Amino acid sequence: MFSYRFERHHLKSILILLLGAVWIWFSRIPSESGPSQSISVPQEGFLAPDFNLTTLSGGNFVLSEHQGSPVIINFWASWCPPCRAEMPAFQQAFAEYEELGLIVAAVNASNQDSISKAASFAFENKLTFSVPLDKTGSVSRSYNLYSLPTTFFIDSQGIIQKIIIGGPIPTALIRVQVEKLVQEKP
Repeated sequence: MFSYRFERHHLKSILILLLGAVWIWFSRIPSESGPSQSISVPQEGFLAPDFNLTTLSGGNFVLSEHQGSPVIINFWASWCPPCRAEMPAFQQAFAEYEELGLIVAAVNASNQDSISKAASFAFENKLTFSVPLDKTGSVSRSYNLYSLPTTFFIDSQGIIQKIIIGGPIPTALIRVQVEKLVQEKP
């Protein structure tokens, strides 16, 4: 009688362990669906991932072509109230610091937005900086975005100096960050 209970108890434990292992195996995130192992998550102090996107004006914006200049990359969408609220501050900063080489790229999350609405917004707000279109979401994924707006302040060497998630970012804070980037310019 004792060995029957012992064996039955062990069988239950083994069965539970096997079911747990099967559950772990089937509920895992497949490696091909997650971020590529060769792409690191952008962080302050690290090189910003390069990208090449078509702009609203029909040109191309290639981040690496702007090495040597401080760059602000702002990810936004026309349906996002904080994105809309902070865009005039980016335009103002661009107008004030363009002569010092500041580049602003307002990357529209076009995979989640209407390009015509983004174009209307850019026109109405007289945006004079580049508005690259992330039509597939690939750049948003490479920058590991979880929220709009998200802004990256990148120095002239291509290193991310500051990441601000959310908004709207006050004009004063944009100026402080741009001043740091401009002072670091070689």
